[in-house]
Amino acid sequence: MPQIQDHPLRYQLANELHARPFLTMQGPCTVVYLTIKQDHEAEHRDRSQDLRHLIDLLDRHDAPHPKPGATHHSAQIGRHHLKWEQHTEFVSYMIYSVGVSSRAFDPVDYEAFPANWLAAAPGKRVTSLVIRVETRPQADQMAGDLGDWFVPESLAVSEVLDGSAVVAGDFRIDPAGHMRFAVFVSPETGARRVGRIVQRLCEIETYRAMSMLGFSQSRRLVPDIGGLDTHLSEMMMQMTGGQMPADQTLSQLLTISAELETMAARSAFRFGATGAYEALVNQRIRLLREARYAGYQSFADFMLRRYEPAMRTVKSTEARLGILADRARRAGELLRTRVDVERSAQNQALLESMDRRADLALRLQTTVEGLSVVAISYYSVSLAAYAGYPLAVLLGLSKGTLTAIITLPVVALVWLAVRRIRKKLH
Repeated sequence: MPQIQDHPLRYQLANELHARPFLTMQGPCTVVYLTIKQDHEAEHRDRSQDLRHLIDLLDRHDAPHPKPGATHHSAQIGRHHLKWEQHTEFVSYMIYSVGVSSRAFDPVDYEAFPANWLAAAPGKRVTSLVIRVETRPQADQMAGDLGDWFVPESLAVSEVLDGSAVVAGDFRIDPAGHMRFAVFVSPETGARRVGRIVQRLCEIETYRAMSMLGFSQSRRLVPDIGGLDTHLSEMMMQMTGGQMPADQTLSQLLTISAELETMAARSAFRFGATGAYEALVNQRIRLLREARYAGYQSFADFMLRRYEPAMRTVKSTEARLGILADRARRAGELLRTRVDVERSAQNQALLESMDRRADLALRLQTTVEGLSVVAISYYSVSLAAYAGYPLAVLLGLSKGTLTAIITLPVVALVWLAVRRIRKKLH
């Protein structure tokens, strides 16, 4: 029997929903996490470099390679389990190992990433985490651990996923160059849920760090935007007072508009990405379903006080840049209208001057035409007199009498000839 044909992308798109499963892990365990991003235009980078860097790590442990063009891969490297993901602007590495070191957040834990391999990375480190997962202890012991491991004034602690675990972190980089998080898991919490909690923490910190790149660019743009804003305001005042020729003002205004458009084009991707990353941070925090724990601030509280103002600054800078570009555009339109009106007045005056000159030329032409008739008639009468002199002798007329007789007919004939020529020309 003939069967219906599948769309060529049907299975690929369906499998994409299950392509990046959460790791399953149980406490106690240690997770080290790393994200790498190129400095400039990372969205257009050569992604094959990411794969080559991953393969270098896999080859050190004789682990299987990913498929060509893969954007995610999982493998066992020694006693560690590796999860690699490739994103639009960065790549992430997560290594999970059973057990925890006797010294909390020992820098030795990060040696799962070889130092020479890190130095050869095709980019720079954006996020570096060490997550310590333990079985949930008594409240007093947990309070002691939190006080020893984290900075109290920036510590955020929450009970998540209906009491499945307590997560804690101070969002500070320790002397070893890593950010620390602790997860205290209830005994009944399943391995998949622990994996989801750890993944959410990694995503929160990664997307927070990526969104702060927009804040950095916003701070760099603020002085330039302020300078252009002041210059534009001064030019508007000059336009109102008529202190500068309109065409000169228009040239300066077009320069400002070009600078604003260039700034907007260069920052459009970063500001757009910042908004997307901010939304992901807030979404991942909501997915944790936080409940306040022992009077500590929650992750949402921390973001509201420390992170949200930075994101508002980015949005304000983006809005200010757009408003300033609109102001420059409207000012340019007004100034072009003013220049057009002035040019129309100049053209009108020029046309009136041309009309006057044409009228003068017509009068001069009429005058020259009359003089031409007189001059031509003079020579014509002379020639006719010479031609008719023999006839005048036969008739007994003097030369003066003959000239007087032929003058009027010759002048009339010359006038008629000139008039006929002028009609043909018109």
